[in-house]
Amino acid sequence: MCGIIGYVGPREAQKVVIDGLRRMEYRGYDSAGIAVVGEQGLQARKKAGKLANLETELTAQPLASASFGIGHTRWATHGGPTDGNAHPHLSASGRVALVHNGIIENFAALRAELEDEGVGFDSETDTEVAAQLVGREVDGGADLADAMRTVCKRLEGAFTLVALDAEQPDRIVAARRNSPLVVGVGEGEMFVASDVSAFIEYTREAVEMGQDEVVDVNPDGYAVTDFDGAPAPSKPYHVDWDLSAAEKGGYDWFMRKEIFEQPKAVADTLLGRFDPNHQLTLDEVRISEVELKTTDKIVIVACGTAFYAGLVAKYAIEHWTRIPCEVEIASEFRYRDPIITPRTLVVTISQSGETADTLMAVRHARQQGAKVVAICNTNGSTIPRESDAVLYTHAGPEIGVASTKGFLTQVAACYLLGLYLAQVRGTKFGDEIATVMAELESMPAKIQEVLDRQDRVLALAAELRGARSVLFLGRHVGYPVALEGALKLKEIAYLHAEGFPAGELKHGPIALVEDGTPVFVIVPPQGRDQLHDKVISNIQEVRARGARTIVLAEDGDVEVEPYADVILRLPRASTLLQPLLATIPLQVFACEIATLAGHDVDQPRNLAKSVTVE
Repeated sequence: MCGIIGYVGPREAQKVVIDGLRRMEYRGYDSAGIAVVGEQGLQARKKAGKLANLETELTAQPLASASFGIGHTRWATHGGPTDGNAHPHLSASGRVALVHNGIIENFAALRAELEDEGVGFDSETDTEVAAQLVGREVDGGADLADAMRTVCKRLEGAFTLVALDAEQPDRIVAARRNSPLVVGVGEGEMFVASDVSAFIEYTREAVEMGQDEVVDVNPDGYAVTDFDGAPAPSKPYHVDWDLSAAEKGGYDWFMRKEIFEQPKAVADTLLGRFDPNHQLTLDEVRISEVELKTTDKIVIVACGTAFYAGLVAKYAIEHWTRIPCEVEIASEFRYRDPIITPRTLVVTISQSGETADTLMAVRHARQQGAKVVAICNTNGSTIPRESDAVLYTHAGPEIGVASTKGFLTQVAACYLLGLYLAQVRGTKFGDEIATVMAELESMPAKIQEVLDRQDRVLALAAELRGARSVLFLGRHVGYPVALEGALKLKEIAYLHAEGFPAGELKHGPIALVEDGTPVFVIVPPQGRDQLHDKVISNIQEVRARGARTIVLAEDGDVEVEPYADVILRLPRASTLLQPLLATIPLQVFACEIATLAGHDVDQPRNLAKSVTVE
């Protein structure tokens, strides 16, 4: 989950690399480093802590001018976040500098082999093993690309490696296995990076890197091979967003900006989903309708916030398709020996398309003969490439580590998938699907309505900034909304927060309620009278024990008023679609509480945006 960038071209390499690292710092901020090759040979600087520490170091000890270089921002795995463990790592001779994202699982055996040869190590990292191995090959006369291929075939685990050689100027070599890497193609310049945001300022033309491939770049172009040296096909694509989308645009935090981008993000996710025959379509489908019609079980696999989107999806998909639907945490999925058959449809949800646990779940499912549909925000990433169908969320870049528009667009995409399956299987008539789609297409305007009412939420955050614990309750689709609201507070405000099914209160959680405990309650629309009345009973239960009740209820719901200390109003929506609205006040609340507490909202402690190791 680290961020990597490499550059070759006419520009000042240090500026390109540092700017790229700044746009990727959401991927990890335990340390940062840079290496360049110029007239004074290979020079490197690295510092523990955020990128600003490295920039201070570069001011104190400037690098010589150089036209090619590599950089890294780290989320620590092997070895603590220290100067010595920061990347880049150099080979014993000092010729090769290398940066790495991922985990090399057999590093201990390889390190022992090198130490037996007399190679000394300056860090605790697995990365330095790769640097020493590549350096050994180069010192023995190997070309840098050949050296990279030789070393990669010996490595086990998940990795992206990017290296340069002080004696092979204007050239960078990179490799990937189970870890993100993309190539940027400019005019007389080339880039490699973990994410297109690193080079979007300079080019919007990119190339996908496949599994177990090496790319050799110079200012005039690139060549891609597999680990055996055979030419590998590449897939160029155009990035459909620009630099302004990756900048704050006047907001104090990327997270706040991304909250306010949600009306557009959801609208873009829904755009163009009806073909000229008024049939729903996905982005890519390599599954026959016959296979979809014979599906007897759906399993949704995801992590974190995406898992909660999957929980929302379960209600909608089962209701619309009448197919049993399970939701699994990706890190647990393949280790519990799940019952997967060729008639199982596995749906994976991942913002980055590189989430390691989810990727491994995809591969396990396909080995069992299941078909896989990916819901993803990143064009050309690994999970969509290895799936049988893809539905892109079109949210644009999400820089804040705590997902906001990523969650809402994933939920919207899950609704589209459910309706698509209902269409194929004939469990809903065309006019019924059109009615749901019409309501879905009205949601961006209603999301904007909720955002326009944020002043009450901001005031509430100021009132509750001293709270020690916050509880969230919901029924039906309100339960995953409660879980997501609690997660946001944990992630960025470092508050104890828990989400519960409201019906489970009496089975234990009500013991947490004491005088003044803030309890958020997501109330179903009044149209579902039974659940609506039951949730009102739950509000009364916690209020009787001293809770401060913050109730999210639709406009016109007067029945909640006697039992709510605070009411946050939502525009009217059907039950299944209410999460698109009810989630937003909880996002705003968490962002404001964290801001008032003085936390770094975009880069919360111990976290990174994309988890690319198991």
